[in-house]
Amino acid sequence: MLKKKPTMNEEEEESSKEQAGEEPMTNENTDEEKSEWQIKAEEYLDDLKRTQADFENYKKRQAESQKELGGYLIEKLVLDIVPVLDNFRAATSHVPPEQKDSPWVTGIQYIEKQLEDVVKSNGVEVIEVKEGDAFDPTIHEAVSSEGTEGPESVDGAEEEAHAVVKVLQKGFKLGGKVIRPAKVTVK
Repeated sequence: MLKKKPTMNEEEEESSKEQAGEEPMTNENTDEEKSEWQIKAEEYLDDLKRTQADFENYKKRQAESQKELGGYLIEKLVLDIVPVLDNFRAATSHVPPEQKDSPWVTGIQYIEKQLEDVVKSNGVEVIEVKEGDAFDPTIHEAVSSEGTEGPESVDGAEEEAHAVVKVLQKGFKLGGKVIRPAKVTVK
């Protein structure tokens, strides 16, 4: 193998090291320096990997946060639109029979249907409640009760036999979460 001829600067460095009492660089010194550099390089590589993993976790948390925020915004929007839908239903349910075929009433019904479609397209479901259904406090809100004086007693055990008598206002769910319970009268 060809040995590189030392340049003037390298010769000067070695002679100045010899004069200063330092040992010139040998293979042992270079091996120690290499292992020190390798250790440092591995530390830096570990730091880099840890930083990359932290950044990936950060991106995942941000994506979850954005999704959660979007859910809150849709919920807020739905809660703002639902009273408008209630007013449309109330208005169309009180239309006099002779005006039911009026183009104006038909237009109002189309607007009501369009609002319902917007709400449904954003993942909102109507809580289906019929008269006679068992009262469920997780999806119903009892506004009033009819004809009950207390829990009925069957064989000495108290049993609540609450049933929905009348639906006063529809309830809504968003992604399985009740955002507005159905308002009902119970018996």
